[in-house]
Amino acid sequence: MDKHARWIKGLAGGACANLSLVNLEGLDLRHVDLRGALLGGAKLARSHLTGARLAGADLFRADLRHCDLRAADLSNTDLRGARLHSADCADANLRNADLREGKIDASGAGGAPNLSTMPREPGRAGTSFAAALATVARRPGAVCSRTDLTSASLRRVDLGGADLTGCNLQNADLSDANLTDTNLSESRLCGANLDGAALTGTRFHNADLVGTRLSGCDLSKADLAGAHFTKMLDTLGLEIQRVINNHERWIESGGARGARAELDGADLNRVDLRNVNLSGATLRGASLVKALLAGAKLIMADLSGADLEGANLSGADLSGANLSYARLIGADLHDALLCPAQILDGFGKPSGKIWATSLLGADLRHAHLVGALLSSANLSDANLDLADLDGADLTGAKLTGLPYQR
Repeated sequence: MDKHARWIKGLAGGACANLSLVNLEGLDLRHVDLRGALLGGAKLARSHLTGARLAGADLFRADLRHCDLRAADLSNTDLRGARLHSADCADANLRNADLREGKIDASGAGGAPNLSTMPREPGRAGTSFAAALATVARRPGAVCSRTDLTSASLRRVDLGGADLTGCNLQNADLSDANLTDTNLSESRLCGANLDGAALTGTRFHNADLVGTRLSGCDLSKADLAGAHFTKMLDTLGLEIQRVINNHERWIESGGARGARAELDGADLNRVDLRNVNLSGATLRGASLVKALLAGAKLIMADLSGADLEGANLSGADLSGANLSYARLIGADLHDALLCPAQILDGFGKPSGKIWATSLLGADLRHAHLVGALLSSANLSDANLDLADLDGADLTGAKLTGLPYQR
């Protein structure tokens, strides 16, 4: 740090701090000056970086989950592929930051390169292995990692001119943020809060805006070409509306009124079903691509063979649900309940029996399962290639025949 301070000032004996791949988890680094430092792949999860000066730093694929970055200066930083899940970036300066997906070559006999020894461009900070990989990433077989800002707090943050192409911003708080001239093309903003954000010149090309809050926003000067918006429940066919409403009555009355929902094969793509109660419903083979199901109750629901690619199921209760052979590619299941459901007797009391969640043969490639409860779940023959299971509870889960890469 002393040498870095001298390097910043241009004094003799100074050297740019190289902390690539270093474990700095949980450290108190408040107001630290690491401008232009090399932090590619560093583990900074749960660290305290309030007011830190990180302008121009290389944070390529850095782990910044649950990090306190309030009022930090992250302008002109390389944050491609970084993990900022649940980070607090309120009032931070991210102007002109690069938050696109990060790419690492995973082809060839040697696999991914040794990131800590990649050549640096002399005399320039923030280049390290991120710059060296620019050519490597063009090779066939490159592994891509989207910058993960799921549930991040970005209130009042300055992201003017930043490139967030392809970022995962599901459930992020961007209220009152400066997004002037920001590139949000192909980003996922399902359930995000953009209330009061400045959107002049903001690009939303093919962005997923299902369930995004936009109260107080002036969209007249934003570029919304190809953007996907929420399909509200009241825009669905009258029959589907009736089935869902009757199902909720059936749940509330304990089966005395209404009727169980039977939505096998239904088209529910991009529909906003946040916090809906479809417990016990049958949705076999239903299409729920990029549907917004955050906080929904789907206890013992039958979703076998359903297409939930890119769906937002964060915090959803899927206890005892049947997801056998369902497509959950890229789905957000962070903090979801996929543990056994308690079977009740005729008087509504626990019978002592449980019904495990089934993910038999499910396709969970690239799924986000951080903090998910998967105890006793049947994951036999499921595909978990490149799924994020950090902090997930897999106690007693069946994992036979599991192809899995991390």
